[in-house]
Amino acid sequence: MVGRLDDFLKFHEAALSLRGQRQQLLASNIANADTPNYKAKDIDFSSALSHALGQNLNQSPTALSKTTDQHIDTPGSVAGMTPQYRPTVQGSVDGNTVDMDVERNQFTDNALRYEASLTIINMQIKNMLAAIQG
Repeated sequence: MVGRLDDFLKFHEAALSLRGQRQQLLASNIANADTPNYKAKDIDFSSALSHALGQNLNQSPTALSKTTDQHIDTPGSVAGMTPQYRPTVQGSVDGNTVDMDVERNQFTDNALRYEASLTIINMQIKNMLAAIQG
């Protein structure tokens, strides 16, 4: 039971942490929408989550590995994963690749998924407390 609880909480801890860091990336894209030559960045959430959980699926061959949890992630990385540049849908004259419609949609989607994860965790913990208290 304790092992399952730890696995459950570890998964949600990693997911919430990644969603929070992704939210910062998306906010940075939105904030730099008018910055010349700024390239929009994002992460592949499922690959980053797999990496954070130690499954290392789809790990980039050039990614730096950490031999201990005390090592610091590389600058600009999200849980050890380096953000990738978002493919350009429609470039601008100044070289900026931020598409505000895409960024707003991704920002909102990520925020909703973050809130859903929090709700799921809260419900699971309440159910466990109710089971313990009888």
